[in-house]
Amino acid sequence: MTVQYPSTSPVQPQATSTPPSGAPRPRLTFLGCGYLGSTYAACFAELGYEVLGVDIDEAKIAKLSAGENPIHEPGLDELLKHNLESGRLKFTTSYAEAAEFGDVHFICVDTPQRADGEAADLSYVESVVTTLAPHLTRRTLIVGKSTVPVGTANWVEELACKHAPDGVDVQIAWSPEFLREGFACEDVLRPNRVVFGVKSDWARQMLYASHKALFELAATEDREVPVVVTDYATAELVKVAANAFLATKISFINAMAEVCEAAGADVTLLAKSIGYDSRIGNKFLRAGIGFGGGCLPKDIRAFQARAQEIGAGEALRFLHEVDLVNQRRRNRVLALAADLLDRPLGPAGPDLAGVRIAVLGAAFKPNTDDVRNSPGLAVAKALAKANADIVIYDPEATKNARRELPDVEYVASLAEAVTGADLTCVVTAWDEFRRADPNAIGELASARRIIDGMNCLDHVSWIAAGWDYRGMGRPIL
Repeated sequence: MTVQYPSTSPVQPQATSTPPSGAPRPRLTFLGCGYLGSTYAACFAELGYEVLGVDIDEAKIAKLSAGENPIHEPGLDELLKHNLESGRLKFTTSYAEAAEFGDVHFICVDTPQRADGEAADLSYVESVVTTLAPHLTRRTLIVGKSTVPVGTANWVEELACKHAPDGVDVQIAWSPEFLREGFACEDVLRPNRVVFGVKSDWARQMLYASHKALFELAATEDREVPVVVTDYATAELVKVAANAFLATKISFINAMAEVCEAAGADVTLLAKSIGYDSRIGNKFLRAGIGFGGGCLPKDIRAFQARAQEIGAGEALRFLHEVDLVNQRRRNRVLALAADLLDRPLGPAGPDLAGVRIAVLGAAFKPNTDDVRNSPGLAVAKALAKANADIVIYDPEATKNARRELPDVEYVASLAEAVTGADLTCVVTAWDEFRRADPNAIGELASARRIIDGMNCLDHVSWIAAGWDYRGMGRPIL
């Protein structure tokens, strides 16, 4: 699908934390019930709104309607069940029902990387808009939450007006999400900011009404929720700019890890030292095997592709190197494995035949079962390709990992994974791994060799327990 983006129509940006009074509470639909839509639907129902979740996947909707959460997100199970029981939350596959029910419709579908390039695939966005619009019968607001290239909101506006019945006023707004998997419910209920990209005062008032209960919760907790009211283009750019910055910060410290490895320095102490500078801060400065997930990798690539289309490609050229650093750090585990196992590291990598390796982790980060673009699974694949016998344990992501990497062994506990292992690799920073007893684990393993791919272990205690420890960007101790 080729998207022709119309030019944007600027509005006067505003910043406020005070919603207008007297606006009625609208009924809300969330179009797409994946990680984003299901979380928003349950949380806004918890805030007291009447909510309808919409998805074309009948099996998913059947599970959600029965109170079965298809994803792992802390706190979501309870919110889902509670609000289904209250009657405030329902799910459907019918867009006709959604159009009849909702006053404000939030687009929450995926925008994956296109198969034929780095640009974002907007086919799911197009599908929900063109499916919903013909059923609309009254003045309606469609709000984008999906992460999209700049210019998408105007394109969605044209699509909605084209497919809606004559005389039906359909308006568009863009309000990007800033959810962190593992903390998504908290981020919906207690956001650190919200952004409204609008063209009309009515759209702005409807967005405030849609968030009124959120502002009321903040008031009871003596918090403020900053609200930025701006134009479409700025609202679209906020999310991709934030993701690009975070990706850059992660790749920066991983690049420093490469320098530290060459110089014999310790990247953890380097990060700690520069993190004390308030201009830099210590968040996202833990060197490891890189970032993953369903957002950062594809978003920085789509950002570059869109910048090229609008004539600003040179401005984001640095993101290509950010991406390369991120991919390169995963290969570092192979080199460390070869070193620990005393295997030659040739141009094609090491031959690890006959070696049993316990890979601890599969999710791209702790507290989720999401394995999209998981650095840990990429490491497991590389080790398997080097002929090692791989056994994987993850507290939550095993089911999803099996679909991505079916030809390795999966076990149900940490103890099972490390039993008989010649090498242990920590590739997801789950608390269970961080708090594991190195002496107890050592009694089960065939050899006390460990690669801390996330620099999340207390290396002093592991070394004291007799482990040959390797971290990322850290000297051999």
